[in-house]
Amino acid sequence: MKTFIQYHRFKVIFLLIASSLFLLTTCIDDKPKTETADTVTPKITRDQFAGSAACASCHQDIYTKHLNTAHFLTSRVADEKSILGSFEAGSNLHAYNNAEVIVMEKRDSGFFQVEYLNGAEKRSARFDITVGSGAMGQSFLRWHNQQLFQLPITYFTAANKWSNSPGFANKPTFNRVITSRCLECHTTYAQTISPPNKEPEQFSTDKMIYGVDCEKCHGPAAQHVSFQTANPADTIGRHIVNPATLSRQQKLDLCALCHGGRLQKTVPSFQFTAGDLLADYFKLDTAVPDPQQVDVHGNQYGLLRSSKCFKMSDLTCNTCHNTHENERNKTALFSQRCMNCHSQEHNNFCKLKQLPASTLIKNCIDCHMPQQPSKAISVFVSGQQVPISALIRSHYISIYPGETEKVINRKSK
Repeated sequence: MKTFIQYHRFKVIFLLIASSLFLLTTCIDDKPKTETADTVTPKITRDQFAGSAACASCHQDIYTKHLNTAHFLTSRVADEKSILGSFEAGSNLHAYNNAEVIVMEKRDSGFFQVEYLNGAEKRSARFDITVGSGAMGQSFLRWHNQQLFQLPITYFTAANKWSNSPGFANKPTFNRVITSRCLECHTTYAQTISPPNKEPEQFSTDKMIYGVDCEKCHGPAAQHVSFQTANPADTIGRHIVNPATLSRQQKLDLCALCHGGRLQKTVPSFQFTAGDLLADYFKLDTAVPDPQQVDVHGNQYGLLRSSKCFKMSDLTCNTCHNTHENERNKTALFSQRCMNCHSQEHNNFCKLKQLPASTLIKNCIDCHMPQQPSKAISVFVSGQQVPISALIRSHYISIYPGETEKVINRKSK
């Protein structure tokens, strides 16, 4: 009997301990989980966007000019107008070798990159999306099962020819995956519809807002458009971001989202918006960039931040760039903006004596922010053994003696 009582007491104690552990575990499991890039509830959704065309009724002049910018043209539906490369016989192919060729062809169902091996068609893929304004070149994407892949052939503006896409192996490759982070910089919005961690990601084909348009820099505008339509007399501009009112860092982060080097996202793409700080959405690229390494996908913000001009002023990207207009190659215009700080009146004008002041005023840029060969956009075109590189302007503002010598010699002739 005594043994039975001890056994029964032990059994009760064991059950109490087990029950306590179960309750403790349940309490721990019920605690809110830390949100990650895969579990965070999105704050930005497609229905919050109005589309840039909605801006035209009140901002017609700005809207019309913006349509010609590289930002707006950085992604479009691929068609006869958006694809710059030729489809004419003799100018519509890229040969890897004597046997392997990709030919750009117009067919009844669209435009295609068609791979031929020893004259026989091996496979084809349609041009679905054009990426790039054409200032340096254009790449092209194809849809497959709501996934996006980059096509193997690029249009390279410097040579006015088709070429192997930058970074591709020297063979036809049709399976380079396009991620939401790629789209974050080449579209205003793209909706991922695949489960977290599924690769390749899947996207809604009818909910993509092409180009980097008004709402990329001013924030989603559906609520703004709705309010202003109902209250046309209210001219303050409600439910919209005016970047001019942002802090210096907020302005810089808005550009650094796509021009800030290698950023590792900590929440899903397309959740950062105008007025946010990058550090809340990304692990930032804190490495000091090499001024000799320029790249269209590089860290222009990091180069600018390393410059003496940046450190000694309140300079931001918009000090020099009017993103509402296409100002590409307007050297004199950019130089005039330099004159706002570096003028004879301020006693800090250029000290170069070999050229007259009237010439220097029109071109500070080529000496202090020279164009340099891109390390990333360097391609082989058919029939050439030496790669051709796109020229990209450095954003490290400094003195480049070799470039200055080139400018002097060019102007002296």
